[in-house]
Amino acid sequence: MLKLWAGLGYYARARNLHACAQAVAREHGGIFPDTEDGLRALPGIGAYTAAAIAAIAFDRPATVVDGNVERVVARIFAVKEEMPRAKPELRRLAALLTPRKRPGDFAQAMMDLGATICTPRRPACALCPWNDACAARTAGTQETFPRKAAKRARPRRFGTAFWVEREDGAVLLRRRPAKGLLGGMAEIPSSDWTAERGSSEAALASAPVAARSWRALTGSVGHVFSHFALELGVLAARVPQRTPAPENCWWSPPSELDGEALPSVMRKVVALARG
Repeated sequence: MLKLWAGLGYYARARNLHACAQAVAREHGGIFPDTEDGLRALPGIGAYTAAAIAAIAFDRPATVVDGNVERVVARIFAVKEEMPRAKPELRRLAALLTPRKRPGDFAQAMMDLGATICTPRRPACALCPWNDACAARTAGTQETFPRKAAKRARPRRFGTAFWVEREDGAVLLRRRPAKGLLGGMAEIPSSDWTAERGSSEAALASAPVAARSWRALTGSVGHVFSHFALELGVLAARVPQRTPAPENCWWSPPSELDGEALPSVMRKVVALARG
């Protein structure tokens, strides 16, 4: 499954979709729970998704709050607290607006309102059905809501990837831990990703196999994750045909490498190594 998902990102979602389908089939006879609590108990379903399914699919009076709804509510009530600390209050206020009848239609209307009229910049307030009731509109400060805290600089991490080829052209790959960043995906083996840039000599302590010589490839790989930016140098080596794959690793033939479940950052390493 992860091979088909490779390159799309959000790999935890792929695993959760699979786990959720298994749980519904195994524990609920193939029928989705129709309450927020029941939905929240399924793998990968959080507060927003549970409320959306409950309201839209099952007409339950659930409060659906996405980014668009947060913006609408923040402006209607002129909530001055900065995001993300304001989220609980915005959810509480949104619940006050949620009707018991046709909650699914209301949820979709609020999301569409934020997406098309109550937009982040230049909202079309003249077209908004909440126009007269909107505190931010009354004060002429609608574009200043929701209030946002200043963004922190994204930290940088550094590491070294090891491009190891056998004499037949097969490339050494490693499976990442099931949980955590890029969980369960294939990767070009690498050193730990650290806050300080280390030397190639120091990185070799993390090399997955012993090789007669390593050469540093020209250039580096850059990739931005949600919480940090990564820079990888690449060391390359060629090893004998009989070299065994270490634990949790395998040799991927050249004809199969493109089909492996490699995330985007690792495909960038492959592209650099192939020149």
